[in-house]
Amino acid sequence: MSIPAFADISKSANDLLNKDFYHLSAGTIEVKSNTPNNVAFKVTGKSSHEKATGGAIEGKYADKSLGNDATTPNEQTNTTVARKRRPAQFSLSLSRIRVPGPTAFPLEFASHVNQHGLGLLILYRRAGLTLTQTWNTTNALDTKVELADSLAKGLKAETIFSFLPATQKKGVKLNLTFKQSAFHGRAFFDLLKGPTANVDAVIGHEGFLAGASAGYDVQKAAVTGYNAAVGYLSPQYSAAVTATDNLSVFAASYYHKVNSQVEAGAKATWNSKSGNNVGLEVASKYRLDPVSFAKAKINDRGVAAVSYNVLLRPGVTLGLGASFDTQKLDQATHKVGASFTFES
Repeated sequence: MSIPAFADISKSANDLLNKDFYHLSAGTIEVKSNTPNNVAFKVTGKSSHEKATGGAIEGKYADKSLGNDATTPNEQTNTTVARKRRPAQFSLSLSRIRVPGPTAFPLEFASHVNQHGLGLLILYRRAGLTLTQTWNTTNALDTKVELADSLAKGLKAETIFSFLPATQKKGVKLNLTFKQSAFHGRAFFDLLKGPTANVDAVIGHEGFLAGASAGYDVQKAAVTGYNAAVGYLSPQYSAAVTATDNLSVFAASYYHKVNSQVEAGAKATWNSKSGNNVGLEVASKYRLDPVSFAKAKINDRGVAAVSYNVLLRPGVTLGLGASFDTQKLDQATHKVGASFTFES
């Protein structure tokens, strides 16, 4: 198995404990569609329990001739997942133009929706190189250049330039990712703010993992934070122990795929700064049949959650969820949510 990034050492247990529980929103609707020229659109709308609503629109172009993207069926969720090249979030791809010439780049124009409003995104791509330019309604200009597997096998370099003309504020960030069969390292540099650096690395051998991360502020000449983790990863089960927040918050997690139908996991957390109490959360997933599954979890505070996911028909998925505070059954602390996903 490939070596995960430091943040993903306990991913299997975290996904089981946190994903596919639909009570977090009162209602969610998601519409996905794919065009014949490999453009995928996704529209999402959510209504919170506080009556607030929000939405997003996303578009992705997959140039399969360059091998930048592939989609494969996900047997557990009855949906498709994008691999290798991640789409720009909250963007809508409008068109693609190839500039003539021997060094031409595929060119995409897109509208970009974020918390500041609607902006413009221009994306140039060729094998190993991605150039993304963004302009939003706050008049912020961002340019991101990505270079993958060109300088060295397994090395990805990403540079992000930002500029606010109104305040003349500038920003430059450099991110590096290096991945080999037994190593996964990342480095994030903010070159103008501080400068600051955050690095993490994971080494692995026959399923055993060990990793650490640290932050450093050059101007203050001080370490801003450090974390560590160890774990074991296999297709059937995984376990991890992490120490975060300067080794003051400890978490132990366990995930077990019992068989093709049953998954189970648990996580215990202890904050050494806040006392001796240990937080515990246990979850399980049961696949009822090839098109539906149910999940349940409960924590040490007595809050329980259940969810049900079913493929009603090809392209239509329904999710139902609820949470209950078992210590306050007579109070209005319970939550119910529903999710609809339409895919073509």
